[in-house]
Amino acid sequence: MSAGATMRAVVRRGPRLLVDDVPEAAAGEGQILTRVLSCGICGSDLHAVHSLEHTVEMGRRSGAADTIDPAQDLVMGHEFCAEVLESGPGTAGRFKPGTRVVSTPFAFGPQGGELIGFSTRFRGAYAERMVLTEALCLEVPNGLSPETAALTEPLAVGLHAVNAAHLTDNSVALVVGCGPIGLAVIVALKRRGVGPVIAADFSPARRALAEKLGADVVLDPAQASPHGRWEDFDVPQTLASMGAAALSGRAMRDAVVFECVGVPGMLQSLIEQAPPTAHVVVVGACQEDDRILPVIAINKQLRFSFVFAYTPDEFAEVLQALGEGAIDGTPFLTGAVSLDDTPAAFERLGRPGEDVKIMVQPWK
Repeated sequence: MSAGATMRAVVRRGPRLLVDDVPEAAAGEGQILTRVLSCGICGSDLHAVHSLEHTVEMGRRSGAADTIDPAQDLVMGHEFCAEVLESGPGTAGRFKPGTRVVSTPFAFGPQGGELIGFSTRFRGAYAERMVLTEALCLEVPNGLSPETAALTEPLAVGLHAVNAAHLTDNSVALVVGCGPIGLAVIVALKRRGVGPVIAADFSPARRALAEKLGADVVLDPAQASPHGRWEDFDVPQTLASMGAAALSGRAMRDAVVFECVGVPGMLQSLIEQAPPTAHVVVVGACQEDDRILPVIAINKQLRFSFVFAYTPDEFAEVLQALGEGAIDGTPFLTGAVSLDDTPAAFERLGRPGEDVKIMVQPWK
C-alpha cells in the first residue's frame, strides 16, 4: 500500500458514529491482511457508542489491559468473516489469497492480548479491510456464506454459557431474554439434547424465533411468569414444595436459568422467583450498579455463575457445526447494511424491534 493510503470505515468519534477515511490496514509480523465480507453488530457495540468511557472504566476495574483511549477514533466490529488478501512477514502462509476466514477477535500487542474492535491499536471489522493474526484464523468450511460464518462469534458465547452450566439429563432450562445471545443459548441447549427448554421474551418476533430454534415452551412475560411452569416438569417451585416432594419421595428435576437480558433488577428478580437450588448462569452484561438481597438466595441455596466469551475450542466447534449444517444460522440474519447505513442500523437496534443480527457489509 502506498504511504498515506486510506480506506473507509465506521468510526466512533465522541458519542457518535460516522463514516470516514482511516489509514489503510497493513499486515505486520505474523499477520494477514483481509477484506471484510460481513460483520455482525453486537449489543456491546451499541453500548460503547454512547458509554465508551464507562466500558473502559469497567475493564480497568476488572483488571483488563488498557487497550482503548476514548479520546481517539475507534473502529468497532468483532463478529466477522473476511477474505485473505496477502500474508505479512513472519507468517506460515497457511491461507492463499481469496480464502475466507474467521477468527476469535484477539490480537497480540505491546501489552499482550487485545480485543479487536475494542482497541485503538487494532481496528475492528466495520471497515473495508483489517489485519488478523494468522495463527488465530480458521478457514470457513464447505462454502458457508460470509454472513453465516460471522455468526460463529455470538453463537460461541451461547455454547460457552451452556458448557458453564454443567447440565445433566435431569436438567430443565429457562432462557430469560431471546436476543442474539439468548437464542444462541437455545441453539446450544438443543444441540446438547436438553429438554424441556423454556424461553421468555416480550418481543413476539423473538419468541417466534425461539420456537423455530427449538424452545419447547415459549412465554410472553407480560402475560405469564416464565417461572409458572416449573412444577409441570417436576421442578419444585418453592421451598415448601421441595420439602413436600422430598417427604413424599416424588422425583425431582433441577432448574438451570440463563439470564440473557442484563438489566438492573434481573438478578434480584431471579433470586426471588427461581426454584430452590437452581443454577443461574448470568450471560447478560449489566453495566450498571445493581442491588440484591443475598439472604433469599441463601435460603434457597441458589448458585450463580457469571460467564464471558468462549474458548478457542468452543469457537472452532461452532464454526464446524455451522459448516456441517448442524446449526442453521439463517434465523439470526435479519438485515444487512453498507458502511454508510451502519449508523442508522445502530439506532434501529437501539429500539425494541424484530431484528436479531444485522450484518455490516463494507463491500456494498
